[in-house]
Amino acid sequence: MQQSFVSFSEHHKQILENQLKESISKLNAPPAVKESMLYSLEAGGKRIRPMLLFATLAAFGEDTVKGLWTAAAIEMVHTYSLIHDDLPSMDDDDLRRGKPTNHKIFGEAFAILAGDALLTYSFQSVAETPDEFASAEIKLSLIKELSKASGAEGMVGGQVADINGEGQQLALEDLEYIHLHKTGKLLECSVVSGAILAQAAQETVQALSRFAYHLGLAFQIRDDILDLEGTEDKIGKPIGSDESKNKSTYPSLLTMEGAKEALDSHIKAAKEKLRETGLNTELLEAITDLIASRDH
Repeated sequence: MQQSFVSFSEHHKQILENQLKESISKLNAPPAVKESMLYSLEAGGKRIRPMLLFATLAAFGEDTVKGLWTAAAIEMVHTYSLIHDDLPSMDDDDLRRGKPTNHKIFGEAFAILAGDALLTYSFQSVAETPDEFASAEIKLSLIKELSKASGAEGMVGGQVADINGEGQQLALEDLEYIHLHKTGKLLECSVVSGAILAQAAQETVQALSRFAYHLGLAFQIRDDILDLEGTEDKIGKPIGSDESKNKSTYPSLLTMEGAKEALDSHIKAAKEKLRETGLNTELLEAITDLIASRDH
């Protein structure tokens, strides 16, 4: 089972990397902004969001290739958010995945523009899905889902709440709001997009949305734990960066033991929601286990 996920992941990462590189290379745009876009897109990472989309399609027995353009779009949005998060006016980080952050290489102006370009290009990427894989109606649904997950109702809203919460101890429900929106909504979008491409029944989409809800919280709890227990070499940024910025975290609210118990609880709930779908969810379960145990 684990080996089948490893081969699935390696294969789909490779076709995704090719798609991302080709998409940026073909742009009729100034080389400087293309270079900045590619620098962050090619910085590495597990590509968990695209893998969730591909694994969801596989759960339905669908051809995973039909999700390639949307998977690339979601990774573009995720990468744009990282570029902007790292800016001096936001988190002011110098390292991302062990490499200098985008603005450290290209300057703040080009980092902002590269992020803007990736965000807007993401919607074009979805629209360019070949008609044999998705109708115009399905593409419109995908773009709507990605827009909601990325904007004020999703990732941007979570980022605003995160900034407003700096320097104060938040209640658990406020911290969950931040992470459900800043991190969870794009994870949910990945899963739901796979279901949309598979033309799933609404009841199944709802179960998958609840799976993604628990997965998003588990992802962030594990992130907070790694910020204290990880190593800089593994996670690619300084340890304790959240603590140094006076940000509320799950360990600070629940204690480290409590945070680990909450992680375990959300992982179990996520798997329960997968079972409710009645689909072949082995690959999605493998991603869930990966999120629970990741060390970077």
